[in-house]
Amino acid sequence: MMRIAVFNQKGGVGKTTTALNLAAAVSRDGGAPLLVDLDPQCHLSGVFGAPPQDSQQSLFAFYQDLRTLDELELDWQGLGTLIPSHQQLIKVDSIFGKGPAILNKLRVGFDALESRTPGRTLFLDCCPYVGVLSLNALFACDYLLVPVSTDYLSLKAAEQMTRTLEILEPVLKRRVQRRYVLTRFDRRRRMSQDVRDRLTALYGMEVCETVIGENVAVAESPSLQRDVFAHSAASSGAKDYLALYEELKEQGFFR
Repeated sequence: MMRIAVFNQKGGVGKTTTALNLAAAVSRDGGAPLLVDLDPQCHLSGVFGAPPQDSQQSLFAFYQDLRTLDELELDWQGLGTLIPSHQQLIKVDSIFGKGPAILNKLRVGFDALESRTPGRTLFLDCCPYVGVLSLNALFACDYLLVPVSTDYLSLKAAEQMTRTLEILEPVLKRRVQRRYVLTRFDRRRRMSQDVRDRLTALYGMEVCETVIGENVAVAESPSLQRDVFAHSAASSGAKDYLALYEELKEQGFFR
């Protein structure tokens, strides 16, 4: 079971879109992805359909009521399965604090889930701030994917993200394997290339060669409750996400 967290400390950089479309690429390649919505804003759950009204049917019940993760999975037709979010997740930090038990809770839950249904790929769609939920994802993941939209504020957020990971390494007792992927890349704008050059200068081979270009199909597909392949498989956005999947697969992100 490969566990991939999609995280940046800035909103609007394409975390949910990237998690959704990479999961769709896994599914198209014959895999069985599980998406986990760790964001109380419930964007990924909204793409699936309406987020559950009852928090007992969401990831919150895993933290609050000790329900197992497999009890909370919903079938996502044509894609895989989803563990949905709920607005109540915003309370996790204040209710549970940040002790070792809570920070490792998701990892332990995934270990139990893997013993029952092995061989899947997990995508963790993280909230855009460092708290219990995103720390749970970092403690649980095998790989970290950091989407960076091509503007200077997103670049600064990526640098802050890296500093956060460096601070956490003594606690994690490992270096989280990561890749930075540029999103909303507009080849007509010099800023896009400037951000790419700066990111590559900072992180070298950890920056994906594939970039996700500005594309109408990518932008509008979530509002239609579809991934970009289901919405417009011939679009440049679908081709970009397929190329990203193939690049990451070659690097060991997917089995």
